[in-house]
Amino acid sequence: MMMTERIEPGPAQSLSPGEARIAVIAGSGRLPEEVASKLAEQGRAPFIVALEGEGADGRFSAYDHILMPLEEGPRLLSILRQHAIGRIVLAGGVSRRPNPWKLRKNLHLLAMLARFLIPLARGDDNLLRAVARYFEDNGIKVTGAHEIVPDLLAREGPMTKTKPLAADMKDIDAGYEAARAIGALDVGQAAIAVGGRAVALEDIGGTDALLGRTRELREHGRLAGRKRGVLVKCAKPGQELRADLPTIGPATIEGAHAAGLAGVAVEAERSFVLDRAQTVRRADELGMFVFGIGRSER
Repeated sequence: MMMTERIEPGPAQSLSPGEARIAVIAGSGRLPEEVASKLAEQGRAPFIVALEGEGADGRFSAYDHILMPLEEGPRLLSILRQHAIGRIVLAGGVSRRPNPWKLRKNLHLLAMLARFLIPLARGDDNLLRAVARYFEDNGIKVTGAHEIVPDLLAREGPMTKTKPLAADMKDIDAGYEAARAIGALDVGQAAIAVGGRAVALEDIGGTDALLGRTRELREHGRLAGRKRGVLVKCAKPGQELRADLPTIGPATIEGAHAAGLAGVAVEAERSFVLDRAQTVRRADELGMFVFGIGRSER
């Protein structure tokens, strides 16, 4: 496989009781809930900033939290300071953008967004770096979700009873190279390979849309005679690892199965496997594999 520079995700955080409070900027998906739960388990009551429109309804009722529209972003810094926040964790997806009609009445937001226009034009990863810099320039440290919940990171090798065949390993190789290529362009983090070559690449629609397109290709006979196949997800080259690490969960397994794939492969130690027990159990039930791509395969 193509060799790449390894970027370590860093050790799990050891959080002392006297340390400043942590806020979770919560987007969609299960990851923000996992981070909040782990902080609470450690006795570090989190403050949750749930982004409106990202499925926050009722998810964080057990914690001190607020629901914030993106259009009110300029208030966030002062709110974090009011709650004595010293660190933030950026967790979960953000599918929507601020409403342009509301922006016209919010000069503060327009001024703040101006700082992010060039990074936004260059892609999601550049934008995340700019956001992290913004908070740290204002005295708030950005901590990666993987530092709070390292147990959710994918481990190397097969995580299921089913293991990839030799042909599947060729698909993993091809999918990994394709995912790295589009990642270098800051387009996506995933690719699907069938028969030893990439057949579909992730775009702004995300992994679910990628799997849906692959299912349609099979249904329409575009992959006739080509069985099995693998979904491969990996971090972008040089990615800002404190946000947006590749993530899979039970829904990924269901989508991959519907697309006729034999399994899912993710980059070990730089990808999250959410609801791991359920994810692995469902893959086993369907005769699919979940595989962590280690350093020797890169």
